[in-house]
Amino acid sequence: MEIKNDLKLAVLIDADNVPYANVKEMFEEIAKYGTPTFKRIYADWTKPTVSGWKKVLLENAITPIQQYSYSSGKNASDSALIIDAMDILYTGKVDGFCIVSSDSDFTRLATRLREAGMKVIGIGEKKTLTPFITACDKFIYIEILKKPDTELVVETNNKKVSKNTKTSSSNPISQIDPKIIKLFADSIADIEDENGWAFLGELGNLMLKKKPDFDSRNYGFPKLLGLIKNIDRFEIDERDSGKNNIKLIYVKRK
Repeated sequence: MEIKNDLKLAVLIDADNVPYANVKEMFEEIAKYGTPTFKRIYADWTKPTVSGWKKVLLENAITPIQQYSYSSGKNASDSALIIDAMDILYTGKVDGFCIVSSDSDFTRLATRLREAGMKVIGIGEKKTLTPFITACDKFIYIEILKKPDTELVVETNNKKVSKNTKTSSSNPISQIDPKIIKLFADSIADIEDENGWAFLGELGNLMLKKKPDFDSRNYGFPKLLGLIKNIDRFEIDERDSGKNNIKLIYVKRK
């Protein structure tokens, strides 16, 4: 993804539309793309439905913004988040925004921020609607941020036995479907050289531009190369770069 990790990011969280679990993993993910200079979360904190967030706020130094609901059925915290985003935009103190929500009502905000030259990263659940996803430069599903299986050591009859403890992330969000394979093939065709080879890094960036929620982790692979290798329609060529044993990976359609 064409987002450098030295960007200053404003992280704005909609507490009503994302779970508070895995917040630590969420900020570890955000750190790959930049440094959070603003960390704000919006909700009506008098409601019991958001009580689980309170401990998380202290542990992660997130500033809670109180927004009372003026009438039933209306989410006033959405408006507060949008107003703050525009205020931060005009201060010129950030290079991008991370909007954490599964609510497609933030689609216009994401579009407006990108029009202003900001990088926009969305984080939300798999249920997030397509308009908000496509309005972002990159969209990350919270489900893939959960920690992988860990090994638990249990002592039985003075003997230590290792057991695997599984999390829900042990299963990929979805299987590799024909649409993704076709997207790979079409993207390779767009950037291939005269011999049909496409540089893997460039391919990954193009895939993300075409499908902002594309992530190899959605299909159970931590890296793009692993995903490509498990699709038998493509060839892999690893070439020496001449620098510290770094390999340049190229992909070709069979």
